[in-house]
Amino acid sequence: MVSIITVNYNGWKDTCEMIASFKRYETYPYELIVVDNASLGKDADKIHVAYPEVIVIQSDRNRGFAGGNNLGYHHAKGDYLFFLNNDMLIKAPVLEPLVNRLADKNYGAVSPCIVFLYHPEYIQYYGYKDLSSVTLRHTSESFDPIRRSHFLVPKETDILHGGGMMVRRDIIETVGEMYEGYFLFFEEFDWSLRIRKAGYKLFYEPASMIYHKESMSIKPQTPLREYYLTRSRLIYARRNCKGMYKYLSCIYQLLFAIPKKIFFYFRKRRFNLIKAIWNGAWSGLFFKVE
Repeated sequence: MVSIITVNYNGWKDTCEMIASFKRYETYPYELIVVDNASLGKDADKIHVAYPEVIVIQSDRNRGFAGGNNLGYHHAKGDYLFFLNNDMLIKAPVLEPLVNRLADKNYGAVSPCIVFLYHPEYIQYYGYKDLSSVTLRHTSESFDPIRRSHFLVPKETDILHGGGMMVRRDIIETVGEMYEGYFLFFEEFDWSLRIRKAGYKLFYEPASMIYHKESMSIKPQTPLREYYLTRSRLIYARRNCKGMYKYLSCIYQLLFAIPKKIFFYFRKRRFNLIKAIWNGAWSGLFFKVE
């Protein structure tokens, strides 16, 4: 059985739409677990009333992305854990191809193909390569809609997609749960690296396709997003970059990447975003990394 785990925070309508899509299309045995991350309203009650068969867990506080998913994992019964953002939908069964891929014990985790719901001709996730060692930038090939079929080929991947990733239970028992120090962003990069270091491979499976509402839960260019992106990038560098690369990466972020972004927002007079970036940099630099 697959345990589908999703985290809800003030987004019960999106969560219910995601649940409805699975009830309509999915045929593989699954249980669905919703972790309400201390929403401001009565989201948990609304989800429970709409879908009483769904397991709804109310967290006593907002535990962030990793913390919410880890809480759901502790209530899951499945042999396979499918961590799925609540702003995703399916239009056909997706679980069986992912489970079949993980039947090969060499593979520890798999992510499906992710396309944009409102622009399905564009693929968001098609398997990612490692971040660059110093700048921590994506090194993946850019998507080209003219060559769309090229990005629909199953393959090994370096990085899972946090919006949708299936992991075998024994892998979590071996490498541990998602690291909760980030709160938002970079959790999947961290976890992917740990799974690979444990000797397992990761896979991109386009036979399963999910549709993303394009960051409905976390809006772009907001203080929240800029704070945690800045903070988490520095925490990732301090936690995962080795030797001189750790110092070079932090120096690059502090002297080049962050000032460049601050200058960009200064020209736009977005002083609230500048403050968020500065606070994120300070927190990321001095956060106690485990």
